[in-house]
Amino acid sequence: MADPMRIRAQLKDGGVTEVRVLMAHIMETGQRKDGSGKIVPAHHIQNVTATWNGKTVLTAQFGPAVSQNPVMNFSFKGGAKGDKVSVSWSDNKGDKRTDEATIS
Repeated sequence: MADPMRIRAQLKDGGVTEVRVLMAHIMETGQRKDGSGKIVPAHHIQNVTATWNGKTVLTAQFGPAVSQNPVMNFSFKGGAKGDKVSVSWSDNKGDKRTDEATIS
């Protein structure tokens, strides 16, 4: 299983919640060769979903062109200090990860 995501969620003026996520993942494209000349198989995040109080606030699709350990920023209207924001991803090999943060 992958390392935990680092998630920061902050309530800003105007009732907008800003979220920053660092996803630990190798994001291998499937086009690189190793030292012996063999192609390294693709292994990358495909789907990302973020929820707030059980309500989906973001869905995204990633591909092999996204860099290793991707960082994603997004914002949504609503949220209150103490609410939970949950971020989940799944990759092309069936691995999944879900982590959450408290809005500050």
